[in-house]
Amino acid sequence: MTGGLALVLTIAAPVGGALLIGLLDRHPNWRECTTLATAGALFLLVASQVSSVMAGDRPSTVLAEPLPGLPLALTLEPLGMLFSLVASFLWIVTSIYSIGYMRGHGESHQTRFYVFFALSLSSAMGVAFAGNMFTLFIFYELLTLCTYPLVTHAGTLEAKRAGRLYLGFLLSTSIGLQLLAMIWTWDIAGTLSFAPGGILADKASPRILSVLFVLYVLGVGKAALMPFHRWLPAAMVAPTPVSALLHAVAVVKAGVFTILKISVYLFGLDLLVTLEARDWLMALAAATILIASAIALTQDNLKARLAYSTISQLSYVVLGGLLANTWSLLGAGMHIAMHAFGKITLFFCAGAILVAAHKTEISQLDGIGRRMPITMAAFFIGSLSVIGLPPTGGSWSKWFLALGTIEAAQYQLLAVLMLSTLLNVAYLMPIPIRAFFSHSHHGESFSHTTEAPLPCLIALVLSAGGCLALFLQPDTIFTLLGPILPTGR
Repeated sequence: MTGGLALVLTIAAPVGGALLIGLLDRHPNWRECTTLATAGALFLLVASQVSSVMAGDRPSTVLAEPLPGLPLALTLEPLGMLFSLVASFLWIVTSIYSIGYMRGHGESHQTRFYVFFALSLSSAMGVAFAGNMFTLFIFYELLTLCTYPLVTHAGTLEAKRAGRLYLGFLLSTSIGLQLLAMIWTWDIAGTLSFAPGGILADKASPRILSVLFVLYVLGVGKAALMPFHRWLPAAMVAPTPVSALLHAVAVVKAGVFTILKISVYLFGLDLLVTLEARDWLMALAAATILIASAIALTQDNLKARLAYSTISQLSYVVLGGLLANTWSLLGAGMHIAMHAFGKITLFFCAGAILVAAHKTEISQLDGIGRRMPITMAAFFIGSLSVIGLPPTGGSWSKWFLALGTIEAAQYQLLAVLMLSTLLNVAYLMPIPIRAFFSHSHHGESFSHTTEAPLPCLIALVLSAGGCLALFLQPDTIFTLLGPILPTGR
């Protein structure tokens, strides 16, 4: 199989799976088997390309050319390889979890859920493999539209309001800012192709390029930089597997991935470090890290606390890209994977608690760890990874981000990373501590509570195990990201 064909099949496989899932509406067992089979096939297709990309190959293909000079083109490079590996593997884990959650919680419209989940993964693969900004924009918008029915899955007034906010923020930023930046880029550079070293050096004055970069960064609403973050906490009304999709598998990771692609392949890191706008964008990312962490501390609802944690953690990746040096870019790339495994574990645990104990508030969780020890042990491991402590993968990404601030002599940003880590400890660690060591104030509220359904447990154990495995075996990510790291800086 040629590399170009593999790229096409990777995008087509989830679409084919979605069609088959829709036809199996009245056969839930076969529907869910098809979901798992499609997720497994997608991961195998993606994984089959790892060795060639590591060897320096860059498989590519053109799907169509709707406008002269603007092809829908796919190219597989290291950042896209990393993003697609993480998203495709975690789709398998999320599919396992969804089977237990959707049945255990008695959710309606389960076929529609699995169909749009598959379509969302196809869109995410398109974002990962985009060979130019035009292609990335098309799949970025498709991802927004495919996830909208998932956000509004419950059909309640609250879900519909969340959906309007979701579409409003993401479409207004992408069409109002990102599309404008693309048109401007085409005007001054004559191309939207991604190229090592960028395409914009010497194409306009530094001031114009600064404005252009601001439009791009703020136009990527999925990265949830403040003040374009409100859609993300609102979307927590969706079922927990959707929250996992939004926060770990596809949507927000597509956002920060897009910012890294723009930084590396449109502007180029050598140009990026000369832009005046970079300094205040770094300040905005730092403020988002701290403010979102502080808000997370005030949230008693577990999913809301995790949502604000995600807003904070995404800006670590943005900050790493803006610092634009070897260590920061390595840390940013690694944090896409490390945060994905840590945060999906935490959301899986939140959903398991809801299914098994029908609790949503942190103040209600005293003593639950003695009835749900596997769930809360996994929550502890996921918390360690998000905080950035050994023996979990998050310790590597935060370590390299810290080294990136030192290399850039941005010691105030190093202080931000240190302070935010303490805030991470403050809003995450009390949850497993009170679950295991506090006594319930709800009498017999947990006396009949047991662990969540087996598929939920399998999924959260797998994702927690991934947090540990990424600490022990980070070499693959090091090797994969090596070709995009700058030398001599």
